[in-house]
Amino acid sequence: MSDKIREYVLPNLPYLFVFWFFSKIGTAYRIAPGTDFRTKLMGMLDTFPKAFETYWPGLGGIDLLVGLAGAAGMYLLIQSKIGKAKKFRRDAEYGTARFGTKEDIKPFVDPKFQNNVILTGTEFLTMNTRPKIPANARNLNACVIGSSGSGKTRFWLTPQLLQAHSSYVVVDPKGGTLDQCGRFLQREKYRVRVFNSVDFSKSMHYNPLAYIKTESDVLKFVTALIANTKGDGKEGDEFWTKAETLLYCALVAYIVFEGPEEERNMNTLVEMINSMEVREDDETFKNAVDYMFDGLERRSPQHFAVRQYKKYKLASGKTAKSILISCGARLAPFDSAATRCRI
Repeated sequence: MSDKIREYVLPNLPYLFVFWFFSKIGTAYRIAPGTDFRTKLMGMLDTFPKAFETYWPGLGGIDLLVGLAGAAGMYLLIQSKIGKAKKFRRDAEYGTARFGTKEDIKPFVDPKFQNNVILTGTEFLTMNTRPKIPANARNLNACVIGSSGSGKTRFWLTPQLLQAHSSYVVVDPKGGTLDQCGRFLQREKYRVRVFNSVDFSKSMHYNPLAYIKTESDVLKFVTALIANTKGDGKEGDEFWTKAETLLYCALVAYIVFEGPEEERNMNTLVEMINSMEVREDDETFKNAVDYMFDGLERRSPQHFAVRQYKKYKLASGKTAKSILISCGARLAPFDSAATRCRI
């Protein structure tokens, strides 16, 4: 009821005063001597004091009519002014932004501390993306920007890891985060996996050949290998790329489809490339890999690896040697890694 009073009654109270005032004018006009308008208008000067002797509004027909006309005219005038008025934001000339308070962040905080993303020392954000009130759901992405030594790891990353509320993927080029939080995460039943490209003996290893199941998988792997080992230089003649593709497809197919499980890795591919000796002056010379493919051809003439290798062998000795040099250059990083660990 109080809300309705504030909304409808209070804004219209001034018009009651206007109605009372104009009804008094109507009373003064009604009791003024004379019969015509001009005479009564002049006589109103003498009847004004008498009309205002009492606080009650005039109840005559003219009194009420003048009062209603005055109140309606004032209402229309004010509404016209309001409609033409400029829209000002009083006390908000410099904006209404402000710092948030505990009450502002409270609906977005999980009651259990461990289930929150830590934003500051006093502000948190729930990990629950489907809270009881859907309007309180928020995106959990965060972008932390700071110069070196500003505390991005110490004051942002480390507290999130110590919450231990989800899975984490951390880029740790200095290795400090692993030293600080690795043991803690293991105590919290996390499985910690490390990829160390500096010291492979301390790193997990990825064997892409383990995921090759079909001939199309072989081609996909070879295409990705060539595309990612060509360096920043210009792409050379397409002939060499196609020749390398044939050789890689043959060797990888042999390793995956014919080799024992323990030898299905990049080390075997590197060893096969290194053992492929080519003599430019002797086209009939056969290396160890040639004999391997001869044996496979006798067992399975239409084998995918055999067909690719025979196409590669159509090249002359000089060309084959150039292809092997190019392949060796591409596999140099793998060859280096193989001296330190099994890939």
